[in-house]
Amino acid sequence: MQFPSFNHPITGISIPVGSLKTAQSCGVGEFLDLIPFGEFCKKSGIDLIQLLPVNDTGTESSPYSALSAFALHPIFIRLQNIPEAKAFAKEISDLATQYEYLPRFNYREIRKAKLELLKKIFNANQKEITGSPALKEWIAKNQWIVTYAVFMNLKRSNFDSSWKSWDKMQKPSHREIQVRWDATARQSEHLFFAWLQMRLDEQFREAVEACEKNGIALKGDIPIMMNEDSCDAWANPEFFRDDLRAGSPPDDENPLGQNWGFPIYNWDNLRADNFGWWKQRLVQSAKYYHAYRIDHILGFFRIWSIPYGEGSGYLGWTTPHVPVTTAELASLGFTGDRLRWISEPHVPTRLVEEVNNFDYLGTHGIMRTIMNRIGNEELWLFKDEIHHERDIWNSTIPEAVKKVLADAWRNRMIQITGRDAQGKPIYAAIWNFKNATAWNTLTDGEKNAMEHLFSEKMKANQILWKEQAEELLGALTSCVDMLPCAEDLGTIPDSVPEVLKNLGILGLKVIRWEKRWNEPGKPYRDLESYPELSVATSSVHDSSTLRGWWEEENGSHEFLSTWRPENAGYPEGTSDHFRARYSPEVASFVIRTLAKTSSSVLVLPVQDVLALSPDGYRFSARDERINIPGSVNDFNWTYRIGETVEELLKNKKLIASIQDALKDRRNRTVTKGASR
Repeated sequence: MQFPSFNHPITGISIPVGSLKTAQSCGVGEFLDLIPFGEFCKKSGIDLIQLLPVNDTGTESSPYSALSAFALHPIFIRLQNIPEAKAFAKEISDLATQYEYLPRFNYREIRKAKLELLKKIFNANQKEITGSPALKEWIAKNQWIVTYAVFMNLKRSNFDSSWKSWDKMQKPSHREIQVRWDATARQSEHLFFAWLQMRLDEQFREAVEACEKNGIALKGDIPIMMNEDSCDAWANPEFFRDDLRAGSPPDDENPLGQNWGFPIYNWDNLRADNFGWWKQRLVQSAKYYHAYRIDHILGFFRIWSIPYGEGSGYLGWTTPHVPVTTAELASLGFTGDRLRWISEPHVPTRLVEEVNNFDYLGTHGIMRTIMNRIGNEELWLFKDEIHHERDIWNSTIPEAVKKVLADAWRNRMIQITGRDAQGKPIYAAIWNFKNATAWNTLTDGEKNAMEHLFSEKMKANQILWKEQAEELLGALTSCVDMLPCAEDLGTIPDSVPEVLKNLGILGLKVIRWEKRWNEPGKPYRDLESYPELSVATSSVHDSSTLRGWWEEENGSHEFLSTWRPENAGYPEGTSDHFRARYSPEVASFVIRTLAKTSSSVLVLPVQDVLALSPDGYRFSARDERINIPGSVNDFNWTYRIGETVEELLKNKKLIASIQDALKDRRNRTVTKGASR
């Protein structure tokens, strides 16, 4: 869908579908809840609703861990609006009552209960459903359903386990998947998933059309990576690198980097297919959205690739990259043992002795299990069969020794990333190569030469990354009319702003992180200096809310150091009042200040908007969070708003407060805005 034209800067509100609550929903937000929520947005002067991903994630609550790039999540269906569900009104009502008053939704229980009831509804109407011309027509227009239905049926029969543990159909051909779909004996099992997806599609599109009538645009979220345990990775292994996992390099908060566990893309094979799978994914999203957020857009420039079997992101490298060759290393004097010294971890005996009660002979016995001694030196190398950190943890040595050796495994300056046309190893520098023991043994001249070599490779990489991003993003963004927006946070290559600008992709500005980092005091950037073609936001789903930042992370001090109340129209001497706990008055001041941004799109998370009302404080600031990165629990991704949307529609004071906070922004006139 094409992004509508607005004559004023756009203000949006972000909310996960599951966070909505209405008198009609069943324990979790549903697609049709977007209809009254769109009415609330219209009354409040909000132009856009931004959603988190809505694809089926199976037993995982994270919306960024999808089982399918195309299938919608069954948890978002409204049971009582299914035409075949009339006879199940009592069971649906009982289910809604059971989960109505939970402060956060119980993801796994609600998913299980809804799927069980959906199967009962299907079974009771099986003959009518399977013979439906409408279903047949829908399947013909949505061929992805074949792979998804076959995959989900196999997954259900394997107790939701990963396809990598199945006894059969682990690596099927496209033909084998089609044959299984066509099998008469399994027809009803497969058509259940097709029928369910058709009803989800109908309800989501109904909600989209209602929002459009109210002048509300919808913005979706396209995760760049796919779950390893997805029907897409299962059915199209040629499009994925199963030997490498995506993540991020070391930084101050994550000294070992991050390993996200998702396979990276095989762009060569995708390119040979004219990026068909990716284009289909965007075309599918364009059925529902006017704009879309490209998650981790840096991955289209370069992805941090980690060998499968590594526990962290430390031993990763960028893909693509210009490698360091054996000839280049040889020219610097690194051949034979010297090359081995900088490219392989050398473990001194004493390192293991310290955790083995200083038992010299016992330590030697343990180390021989997975290591070889270098001559008569008290220095050891890992055996050839130890390929990754996982092999150390799977060995039979004591746990304390495993920990020491896993740490030692990362101790190197460079690592092999592949082989050239002649079969010789090619290398990449370790992100923190100066932390390696070998680095401190080099002469100053060798250090300078090595740094120069790595610097030249980085310059060449920058050119390579720009070329790849221009090709990939150019091909993908041009295949749909949706407005593309980038999640371009983190340490970004120099070419990112230029490529985004040339392709008309809006960058992201998280206001609390937009600072002039190299200046004394690290002051905030002027809100009016933001590029017009950007999306500014007060918080993201992985951060605290404005209230949490204000109360728990010293946000009031940071904010007031730049944007004092007297600069926002308050009388002098009122700063101390705003150092108090967050309140509707403080929320109004903060949002009115942030709304001054020159970004053509400002997106406020729903929690930050609801804080304009006294009723928005029924939860603690922590309980308002959507996700706490680095944690895996039932809390993450299960946030629900405290009031129903019907109650919000009746809250005239809240609506008036939102209108007032956004008044100046809505009264500004723009000529081109965010339209493509």
